[in-house]
Amino acid sequence: MHETAYEITTLTPQQPTPNPGMLPTEIPPGVQMVTLPGGIRTLAYTPAQAPPAPPIPVAQPIPTWAKTTALLTPTIGGGIAAAGIGLSYAAPGLIAMTDALWAAIALIAAAAIGVPMLLRLGRGAAGTGRGTTHITQNISATGMFGKANGTINHH
Repeated sequence: MHETAYEITTLTPQQPTPNPGMLPTEIPPGVQMVTLPGGIRTLAYTPAQAPPAPPIPVAQPIPTWAKTTALLTPTIGGGIAAAGIGLSYAAPGLIAMTDALWAAIALIAAAAIGVPMLLRLGRGAAGTGRGTTHITQNISATGMFGKANGTINHH
């Protein structure tokens, strides 16, 4: 009898994994590629793992603009309140000033109307007995660029 000798080899960690032609989509559910303690990578069934716990929310720092706004709010409110109080104290004085301004406007309007009337009355009463003077002008010219001639008549 003739026996054939076969050489026996073992895989070392540097050699490629078995089933190198298997695509990840061909791996059945529940089977994963794992690395054994000796460094060999192989397919193995793994127990079903619980889904990872959701991450614990971490407190976010407060933005700088929010801090600035929160610090300015009482200041702005206090300024508005102070302005309101100041206006309430100033209201009687403001009313008196507006009354004085209206009186001044009325005085100016009365002067604008009254002074010319008084001047007209004064001229008529203190006159010399002569009536008003009437002046009549007659101007004539010949042609568009002709010399103009005129006469003035006093009545």
